Order: sequence, then structure tokens, then C-alpha cells
Amino acid sequence: MAIPSLENKLVVAIASRALFDFEEENRVFESGDAAGYMRLQLERLELPAKPGIAFSLIRKLLAFNDTSAQHVEVVVLSRNDPVSGMRVFRSAKEAGIPLQRGVFTQGRSPFGYLRPLKATLFLSANADDVRGALSAGFPAAHVLTESVRASANYPNEVRIAFDGDAVLFSDEAERVFQAEGLEAFQQHELAHAAQPLPGGPFKPLLAALHRLQQAGDAQMRIRTALVTARSAPAHERAIRTLMDWKIQVDEAMFLGGLDKSEFLREFEPDFFFDDQTGHVKRASLHVPSGHVAAGIANVVS
Repeated sequence: MAIPSLENKLVVAIASRALFDFEEENRVFESGDAAGYMRLQLERLELPAKPGIAFSLIRKLLAFNDTSAQHVEVVVLSRNDPVSGMRVFRSAKEAGIPLQRGVFTQGRSPFGYLRPLKATLFLSANADDVRGALSAGFPAAHVLTESVRASANYPNEVRIAFDGDAVLFSDEAERVFQAEGLEAFQQHELAHAAQPLPGGPFKPLLAALHRLQQAGDAQMRIRTALVTARSAPAHERAIRTLMDWKIQVDEAMFLGGLDKSEFLREFEPDFFFDDQTGHVKRASLHVPSGHVAAGIANVVS
């Protein structure tokens, strides 16, 4: 029998609190009562958990699979104990989410398992685990569990919105802005318009989504948006970079510092990724949001 492989798949590693609403149970754990937490999860074993912030994203991505091809793999990667893991699997089955694999580390940081999983994305409600994953070179985001749930208006589209600098692109230009201000940033980007930006932490995910879209599916499609504080003339370098990567986004919003949240509310993504905590918190009032703790904006002085 051939050994199963995760090669050439879009692999999402997700913590249980990102997939399901375990906030009530987590408050017991955070109080220091780990045994009480395990007991509560066992008592609720037959009670399916409610959908969490990333549930819509995961459900839609898995819809790209069929009997002829498995393009997407979702693996639960959690600090939970194995007993709590039983409830995760049962909740997934009840919700129609086909989960086969899970790693439960009972309090230990799990991000080291991203490499053997060949993860394309890691979503977690634990900020430290996300930082560790990003440092190890994996696209990762801290899921804001207080976010609004995804809209049900686009059942046949996976809709994902990305910030640009320090998310899809490197933080090269952001460093100029932080050090020298807006005018210097605009001049720098105008002078380097023909030079593609280096890839940021989420370039591999955007590339994987592009490949998934190219594979084609009659029932589901992917719609992506670049939502950035850049404005003209700094927009040109971002567009040329995507052209150089041979990757297209469906929508691009160059907002020149305007509040992104109103635009995200109109786009209605299943998830939004940004490196700026202020942007993420405002966006979370309207859409599922995750903080990408990468780049100069997240350097602790």
C-alpha cells in the first residue's frame, strides 16, 4: 500500500479555537484549571461545538476536493489534549467537515509539526505559536476570536483579502515609510517601480490559491483582494510585482491610508490578513480577521 502524501496539496494547519468556538471552555483553561478544562470537554463530548472564526474558510476550501482529486488537506494542530481532540473530530463530523488528521500537544507549542505537515497556512488563536511559525518560514496568522463570522452571501466562492507590505510583499517599503515618512516612501516606490518587491510571508499561500484556482472546479472558485494603504504612485510597484510572479488578484484596493474596514465589509471575505494590529482590530468588527506578526511594524523595541 502506498504511503499517503501531502505533497502538492494546499495544507491548512488549524488550531481548534480557530475552527470551533471553544471560548467558554478556554476561559476555564486560562484560569489555570487544566484538569477542569479536560473534564468540561469530556462532559460535552456529545455536544457539537459551534463554528469558529475560520470555519467558513475551511469549509469552502475543502469543497475543492472530490472523489477524483484531493487538492486541500486540513489538519488540526492544537495545544489541546487528546481527550479534547475527540470533541474536535466529533464536532467536525457533525458539521460536515471531513477531518482525518490531528496533532494534539497538551499545552506544548505545536508549530514544530508544520514542517512534516508541509503546511501552506497555519491559523491559531495563540499569538506565540503564530510568531514561532512565521519565524520558521510558514504563512501564519493570529486569529482574532472576537471577529465577526463570515457572511453567507457567497457560498460558492472562497473570498480572501490580503494586506500588501509585510504580508504578500516583504516589508522593504514599509521600513522606508517607518524611518523617513510618506513622501520618502512614495519616492522610493516610484524610483523602484520596475523592480519587483521580494515576497512576504503570505506569498506561498497566494501562489497555492492561484494553483488551486487554475486546477478548476465547477462548484467553487476563489476570489482574492489586495487591500493596501498604498496609493498612486506607489500602486505601480505592487501591481508589477504580482505580474512578475504571474499571479493575479481579482480586486486591488489602493486606499491611501483610508480605513480598510469599510471596504472589507463590502468585499465580505471569509478571511482578512494584515500585519498592523490597528487594521486587524477594526476589520474584525466586520469580517473574520487575523494578525500577521511580521515585518518592521511588529518589531518589539
